[in-house]
Amino acid sequence: MAVIQLRSVHKIYDHSAVPVHALSDVTLDIDGGEFTAIVGPSGSGKTTLLNIIGGLDQPTRGSIVIADTDLAGLSRGERVEFRLRHIGFVFQAYNLIPVLTAEENVEFILLLQGRKPTERRRIVTELLEAVGLADKRSNTINQLSGGQQQRVAVARALASDPAFVLADEPTANLDSGSAAMLLDIMERLNNERRTTFVFSTHDPRVVDRARRVIRLVDGALAEDVERPSPG
Repeated sequence: MAVIQLRSVHKIYDHSAVPVHALSDVTLDIDGGEFTAIVGPSGSGKTTLLNIIGGLDQPTRGSIVIADTDLAGLSRGERVEFRLRHIGFVFQAYNLIPVLTAEENVEFILLLQGRKPTERRRIVTELLEAVGLADKRSNTINQLSGGQQQRVAVARALASDPAFVLADEPTANLDSGSAAMLLDIMERLNNERRTTFVFSTHDPRVVDRARRVIRLVDGALAEDVERPSPG
């Protein structure tokens, strides 16, 4: 069942004398449980597409339905609330709060949702164990390596039990060992929890693991290839 549905999505930036067509007539569905990479050269529209799927930006034309909700019908405040409860984000720069511990960073999204303390503790403990950081829960972000910080970011993205996780170049700042460990964790979460991951990436390490590769060229959908699931 599709958790993401885009129909004839266009995005035009007209802040300068020459309008930029960032996305041109993109139509696609992404089902629950997918492990999908969106690829393409710089300027191809990958990040724009991710931002529109995540409700961070709006299409100039076309429709986008997320978890049976038409984002075009939501006010700005409603989109913020929708993202909080339905979409997980993992960013290239981690976007963690440096003065908080790993535990507090993961818990932050749950505080915004108004979850009870006992529920917050249970979810945070479960997720830090899932990403292999139970022993680092009291460490501040500055005491963690880049790979560990990105694993905290994955745990935070999962805290709200989202319909899917959007990961924008999540391995870009990681060495090969840390990137492999992060991708192992994401694959395991996808296999065991059926967590849907959608990546925007240049990294062949991510593309090699993806079970679906969507290629953009000049803002248009150029290729959409599905691969058999492992095993």
